[in-house]
Amino acid sequence: MTSLVIETPDDMEALGATIAGQLRAGDLVLLNGELGAGKTTLTRGLGAALGVRGTVTSPTFVLARTHPREGAPPLVHVDAYRLSSALELDDLDIDFAASIVVVEWGAGLLDGLTEDWLDVDILRPTGAAVGESDSEPRTVTFTAHGARWKDLGWVGAARD
Repeated sequence: MTSLVIETPDDMEALGATIAGQLRAGDLVLLNGELGAGKTTLTRGLGAALGVRGTVTSPTFVLARTHPREGAPPLVHVDAYRLSSALELDDLDIDFAASIVVVEWGAGLLDGLTEDWLDVDILRPTGAAVGESDSEPRTVTFTAHGARWKDLGWVGAARD
């Protein structure tokens, strides 16, 4: 487990770009955090660095949005807030092996789907209303699951 402090929304997008540099087809990134923590902001930076077509926005009402990439695995961005089990996530019929998948609100929903994933927990200031704390620092904690993510040394580069 590794943690760092992200000062601004621009820094959160830059962190997304750093994570993007580590990703390949079959990777699963789980984003956890309160409403307004910066999950979609991080994914927007990740998508920009991956060169996805279209704007990355929260897939709240569609549950999953696929962002194609020219000659590369697509980015699938999932909002699992309304899902209650790994079976419901699996029912979305996502090709996990051929995609890069980012799941917001997916804690506890990965049972049996994969052995390898990266947890990214984003903690925003306590007591601030949504939108009120957009420019306040966030603490971001990375937790590796499985052999794929055993080396989080690259996170140190995000601190610089």
